[in-house]
Order: sequence, then structure tokens, then C-alpha cells
Amino acid sequence: MSADNGASETGTEARQVYTELAGMLRGSRAAGAPQPGEMSDEVRNWLAERRLLGPGCHGVSSPERALRELLGEQRAWLRSAAEAMGRNLRAVDDVLDLLPEFRGSGHESVEVEFIEDRDRLRRRLDEFEPVGRREVLCMRTTFPGPEVLEVSLGHDRRLLARGTEMRMLATVGATRGPGVAAYLDALREAGARVRVAAALPLYLHVVDRTVALMPAGDDPLGGDGDVLLRSSRIALCFAQVFEHEWDVARPYPGGAGRTGRAAGPRPADEYTEQEREILALLATGTKDESIARRLGCSERTLRRMMTRITEKLEVGSRFAAGARAARLGLID
Repeated sequence: MSADNGASETGTEARQVYTELAGMLRGSRAAGAPQPGEMSDEVRNWLAERRLLGPGCHGVSSPERALRELLGEQRAWLRSAAEAMGRNLRAVDDVLDLLPEFRGSGHESVEVEFIEDRDRLRRRLDEFEPVGRREVLCMRTTFPGPEVLEVSLGHDRRLLARGTEMRMLATVGATRGPGVAAYLDALREAGARVRVAAALPLYLHVVDRTVALMPAGDDPLGGDGDVLLRSSRIALCFAQVFEHEWDVARPYPGGAGRTGRAAGPRPADEYTEQEREILALLATGTKDESIARRLGCSERTLRRMMTRITEKLEVGSRFAAGARAARLGLID
């Protein structure tokens, strides 16, 4: 007899036994209804696991009471699991933040890989997970067509949902390509930060400041293939180039900006309930750790959300964000 068939037969027998025992609750116990000690171990355990028999397998519980007990236990377990998960996520973030400090200063080999197929390239980048993908820096002098952007958007959203910090820097001319505005707007809505510049020195992709990706030829979209460089030193050099260009770039105006919205912080109805909650907590001086715990996210994810809020408010600090949010009526 298979285990599944045995479990099914035990469940059927246990339900019949419980029906007879339940008669005691109504004062009409059927003749010959078994006592807990007279049941088989399988039936007794089946009923006890479902809280239909009381502690020590004595006393019969109604289905309503059993359900309340099960739900109460599950609620307590989920609450404990969520707290443990929060502690573990914060511990992982703290350890990951320390990783660069342990990289040696001696000779470092550089792994160079030439890849012609873009699908293979995406799979190759995915191999750096699950430890990787804390940060992705993108510098774009052009964009592919709408079909490719749609596929990229789904992939980027999954990264952002896992807490990856993503920054996209593009030339103003590149943002005018077909489907690019919708892609960048959706990317920002998913949590990425986007800025634009009049010109950029190269087409670049840096992952976790350990991997750099760039076109092998003159075609920035990889028509001549791509070069993948695995070297923290080289990737850090390119990351510094990105940071310099990022600092002098300006926030991407998005779809609203291209339809003639005046410069300045966004109106109150463009802020989500979560963003309003963060602003209200900041205004009361709540620490980042407490805010992250309340929102159920890591501190790194919270910092990414706060950066986006300050960009929307067009301010440079948390204090200024709170002051401007109060003037805009975003907080009580």
C-alpha cells in the first residue's frame, strides 16, 4: 500500500471516529463509539494534529474550536517567522555591505568573456545570483526597440522586487526612441532611479561593482557582440565614471515632464500611501531601522525608496524632504 493510500484511509477512518465521538457533544453518543485509548495510533494522531482531540488526546473539540486553535497557532508561527526573516535579511544586508572591505589589494586576475548572443548574455548575468545583484548601474547612449524593452522591463522589475538598487543614466536623445519613455516611466514606478544627460562617454552596465559589460564594437546594442569583464578593480573604475556622470546629470522628467508640467516638486496626488507614511515617520524623527521594520522591508530597500522620494520632492536631504512635504500637505 502506498503512503498516499494509507494516509487517505486513515483520514476516512478518523472522520468516522470523530463523527461518533462528536455525538458526546450533543449528548447522543452512539453505542460503541471508541474512546481515545481504543483508537489506532494513526487515527488518534490524525485527530490530535487537527486539534479535534484535546491535549493528551482527551476531550473532543468542535470543528469551530479546532479551527480557532489552528489559526491561532499559525498566526503566532507566521508572526515569529516574519520577525526571524526580518532579522535574517538585515543580517545578510549587513554582511554584504562588508564584503568589499575583505577584497585583497594584491594582483587580481581579470576574467574576460566575449558573448555574441544576447539571450546567452542575460543567462550569464543571471548566474551571478543569488549573492549578486545588490546594485546595477546602467549608462545608455541608445535603447533597443520596444519588443526588447518589454522583455527587459520584466527582468528589471524582478530585480527591483528583490531589493536590487538600480540606477539608469541615459542621454536625452536616447530617451526619445520608440517605447523608451514608457520603459523608463515603468522602471521608475518599480523603484529604479533615472537621470538624463546631454551626452555620455559610453554604453555601460556594471553589476555589484565587480562585473562590467560593454559592447565589443561600434554598435552599442551589441550587434558586434559584448565583452563581459569580471574584475572588481576594473568594474570600480567604470563605476567611478558612472558616478561622475550621475552627479552632473539631472532627474528624468518622465511622461508628465514631456507634456509640459512645470518644474518643481510633484503635486500631492503623485505620492503613494507608502511614500506619505515614510514622510510622516521621518517628520517625527523615527529611525531608519524602525521605519523599515514597520514597512516590512530591509533598510537598503528603505534607503532606495527615500532617495526616490527626495528626488520627487527635488530636495537634497531628509530634513528638507520633511519640510517640503509639510508645505505640500503630504503629512498631517
